[in-house]
Amino acid sequence: MGVADRMWDAITTVIRMNDKVERMAETMKSQQQKIEQLNERLLRLEMAVQFGMGRGRLPDVRVIAADAGVAPAAPPDGAQR
Repeated sequence: MGVADRMWDAITTVIRMNDKVERMAETMKSQQQKIEQLNERLLRLEMAVQFGMGRGRLPDVRVIAADAGVAPAAPPDGAQR
């Protein structure tokens, strides 16, 4: 096998690896979105459980969100926190 053949093999390997890295990056983005959606759902569930347990008032969403490491979503127009 000559030098040119080895160089060609190396270049094709790098191209294949680049494709795999790009696919993995897309997969990671998708997984991150799913994780963020699950965190938001968990936050809402925690609030519902606390309210259902009769804590006397609704929990402060900002405190729960800070504990979970998630920024709370903005309330709809006209809604109060």
